[in-house]
Amino acid sequence: MKTYLTYGFVMALAGALLTLVLFFLGYHSDPSKVQAAQWISVPALVVITVACLVLGIKARRTDVPATEEFGYGRALGAGVMIVLFAAIFGTIFNAIYFSFVNPDFVDVMVQAQADKLEAKGVGPTQIEQMEKGMRFMMKPPLLAVFGFLQAMVWGTIIALLTAIFLRRPAAPDPLLAA
Repeated sequence: MKTYLTYGFVMALAGALLTLVLFFLGYHSDPSKVQAAQWISVPALVVITVACLVLGIKARRTDVPATEEFGYGRALGAGVMIVLFAAIFGTIFNAIYFSFVNPDFVDVMVQAQADKLEAKGVGPTQIEQMEKGMRFMMKPPLLAVFGFLQAMVWGTIIALLTAIFLRRPAAPDPLLAA
C-alpha cells in the first residue's frame, strides 16, 4: 500500500507543479494562451504518468519474491492502485486550485471557447447558450468529479500498456531444481 500511495502522490504532485508553473507563466489567465497550455500539459502529463507508473510498478515488483510470478494482472493492479491514489490527490489539488488559487480559470476557459466559436462564425445566441452550459458544467464539484474520472480512465489506459512490459515470470526455485 505504501508503494501505491508514494508513487500516486508523486504523480499528483508533479501534475500540480506543472499546473502551477503554467499558471505563474500566465497560460491559465489569458484565453489566447489556453490552447498552448493544453499543448504543453497533455504530453507532459503523459510522460509524468508513464514515469511514475513504471517506477511504481517496478518498486512493487521488487517486493514480490523472484520465485513468485508477477504477471500482467499484478502489474496492472499495481498501476491502477497508483493511478487511484494519484487521482484522489489530484482531485484535492484541483479543488484547491479552482477554488482559491485560480478561481477565474472558468472565465478564461469559457472566453477561450467563445473566441473559438466566434472565429468559426457561430452566432452570438449560440455562443451565449454554450457559455451557460459550460458555466454549469465547470462548477468546482463537477470539475472534481470529471477530473477524477478522467484521471482514472487515462491512467488505467496507460497502466494497461505499461503492465505489458513490466510483468515478470517466476524464476525457478533453486531448492526445487536440485
